[in-house]
Amino acid sequence: MDVAFLGAFGAAIGSFVNVLAYRMPRRESVVKPRSRCPQCNTQIAAYDNIPVISWLLLRGHCRHCGTSIPVRYPLVEALTALLFVVVGLKIGLEDTLLPALAFTITLVAAAETDLEHRIIPNRLMAVSAVAAVVLWAIADPSRLPENLIAGAAAGGIMFLVVIAYPAGMGMGDVKLAGVMGLYLGASVAPALFIGFAAGALVGIGIVLVRGAAARKQGVPFGPFLAFGGIVALLYGPELIDWYERISGLTG
Repeated sequence: MDVAFLGAFGAAIGSFVNVLAYRMPRRESVVKPRSRCPQCNTQIAAYDNIPVISWLLLRGHCRHCGTSIPVRYPLVEALTALLFVVVGLKIGLEDTLLPALAFTITLVAAAETDLEHRIIPNRLMAVSAVAAVVLWAIADPSRLPENLIAGAAAGGIMFLVVIAYPAGMGMGDVKLAGVMGLYLGASVAPALFIGFAAGALVGIGIVLVRGAAARKQGVPFGPFLAFGGIVALLYGPELIDWYERISGLTG
């Protein structure tokens, strides 16, 4: 597995993820027109659109009008590159690598849009759900029944949580959980557990730092689900085996 290729490809995909996160909430086309500066509307040249590197060379500003370019753009590109390398090295050149990388793109895009806009776009979830079914049908059709059941179960569980605690989560989280099940199968169980645990820990930390007033501040849950999804993608079966061993010892 060529680490340099995975990193470069991941960074390029990260740039596209930034386009998704910017345009989908605004209901704009993700294909055209080419990227432009939102302030001066100047089309961004190819040499100014190299992932991470262009932002560093331009010191985080538009070449034409000097408007600041948010640091989250190169961070998302670098994170996607890192995740592509890690996932590629973990899975190797197997048929299952394609759905794994598609899932990675989904999680990064969902986390970014939720952090920035507090929504998880329906278009993103719909396309990702179809991609999950198609890619698993190509890579390993025997996985489809388990994944379909896992998707329905994960979405159903999250729906019940949203009904019980509507202030903390939304229907976007329900759809993301369902899509996670379509990609992960049984491994969606540890993904959800890790997501809930991470969200709870961060929530407690915010309350401890900011006091009781922080209870009224909403925290997007999508990034925590995405974190759980990445961990489960890499170590889901191992986590399930570990839990079964522990349960056997204590049961």
